Amino acid sequence: MRFVWAVAAFVLAALMIGAGIAQRTVFEGPKSESETISVSGDAPYILIDGAVLNSHAGSQTLRVEGADTIFAAYGRTADLKAWLQKADYTDVAVTDGKVGTTPVRQSVRLAEGESALTPQGSDLWLEEFSEKNVLTTPLQLPEDMSMLVASDGVAAAPHTLTLTWPIDHATPWAGPLIVGGALVLAGGIVLYVLGVRHVRRSRGPRRKGLPVPVTEPIDLAVDGADKGVISATPTRRQLTRGRRTFAVVPVVAVSALLFSGCSADAWPQFAPSATPSPTRTVVAPKDQESPVVTEAQAERIVAQIATTVAAADEARDATAAASRLAGTALAVRETNYVLRGALPDLAALPAVPTGKLQVTLPEANDNWPRTFLAVAPAATGDGKVMMSVTQNDAWSDYKLTYTADLTSNTALNLAPPYVGAISIPLDSPFLAISPEKLAGAYADVLTKGADSEFASLFDREDDVFQTTLEADRASRLEAFNQTGAQTGTMTFSSIAGTSAPSALATLDSGAIVAVTVDDLDTVKPTSADAVIKVDGDPGNKVVQTLSGVTQSSTGFVSTYANQLFFFVPSQSSKERIQLLGFSSQILDAKAAP
Repeated sequence: MRFVWAVAAFVLAALMIGAGIAQRTVFEGPKSESETISVSGDAPYILIDGAVLNSHAGSQTLRVEGADTIFAAYGRTADLKAWLQKADYTDVAVTDGKVGTTPVRQSVRLAEGESALTPQGSDLWLEEFSEKNVLTTPLQLPEDMSMLVASDGVAAAPHTLTLTWPIDHATPWAGPLIVGGALVLAGGIVLYVLGVRHVRRSRGPRRKGLPVPVTEPIDLAVDGADKGVISATPTRRQLTRGRRTFAVVPVVAVSALLFSGCSADAWPQFAPSATPSPTRTVVAPKDQESPVVTEAQAERIVAQIATTVAAADEARDATAAASRLAGTALAVRETNYVLRGALPDLAALPAVPTGKLQVTLPEANDNWPRTFLAVAPAATGDGKVMMSVTQNDAWSDYKLTYTADLTSNTALNLAPPYVGAISIPLDSPFLAISPEKLAGAYADVLTKGADSEFASLFDREDDVFQTTLEADRASRLEAFNQTGAQTGTMTFSSIAGTSAPSALATLDSGAIVAVTVDDLDTVKPTSADAVIKVDGDPGNKVVQTLSGVTQSSTGFVSTYANQLFFFVPSQSSKERIQLLGFSSQILDAKAAP
């Protein structure tokens, strides 16, 4: 009976192992499906719509073949179409369930003297690729993102594109069948060995034994080598034990061989999906637009700004700096370049930080201009830098417009980057003060102190800039009075800067507002016969360099630009306006009118 069960086990094992192997080989089928797109015409760009990329399930792989350089980039479909408003392109889209191509001729053309669009390096792209002759890249894009393909933006785009999607051929029972078959095979071998052992032990009919001869007593005087009877024939137990060891080896070898061929998709997945820990969820309103950048995109943009500005600082190249700076952030650097050209010992302005952004707050906006706020560790030291970065249109680079060192530990309730923040109108009546009036109100407080009508709006206890400015003014006035009090006067005042404010909403109906306030130091003679001279100390050399004169009968006015970030609460809140950070640099100096 043992042989019958052993044979049954062998047959069952062969069926199970064969079925498992067949699932992984002859019955597996193709591993991917492809669609080749042929494009005709001389349009310099191809736009592959997100619906085409997602026309089959799974991740996508794009292969583009061309005669020369091949460029590809992906981003939000709306952004790509906005960028292509000045260029002809071939639209690859799904129509009536089929992938087709449509040439798009734009009515908007480049202005006279405007250079052709260059796809490389646009801040709109989430990622870009470039190869020679053949470009292959794996993708996993949602339907609201599309792919842009080009050569150099002037020559015709490549004409042959292939999209490939993987086909899921998971065989969850292949592994159990193979392993189960191996175990059944091992059981069959054990049954077979037991059957052979049983047959050998019960070989033939039992017979009555022959008479046993009379034994003689053993002579103890005989040498030890002759004592007793020693048989050279091994016992049945020894034979059985030797054969059992021999039988185990092939079973182990077969099992190891079968286990090695089973990958993860050859097993059923019984483990439950991971349950994320509960976190606060922010749901954007239905009519809210998309965030202008992703966290990775913002980080890349800031890094590019930092690289460009570092090179411009090294060469004192204001034109290069203007490609990535604007507003007050550019104006103070232009002044610094002039001063460093005349005063080699003067230090450069702090570098734009690079590295991981600690905070990213993009504006929710599908149009232009666009803005995002970011906080990053300072390039040197342990401080943090807050930045406001703006893009004026689809074809412009993002530019740094405001930058300041954080000085407050105020906890802000910000929207997550995947939702974005609403831009606050500059004349908004829903804040404690409208963004367009904030700079003027704060300048009045800096000029008049507690006597200002706006003093009660601001939190002075956490205002490092105001206390620092007051101490600096007192120190400079004391130094001036030691030598010039008899012939001149030094006065201080503040006015709103010329840069437009930037304001993004917080989740508690407040806003982060960036403004510029100019601090004016005025030195004038008190006698018509007196003149104000600027020479000697380093501060006077700065005024002399910027004004171009060494003395003036009307005096001098020095202007310092202060870039400031505030948290402005809602009108109904009992909180006061809090200064978040500031930076202050010399902007100009000239003879007084």
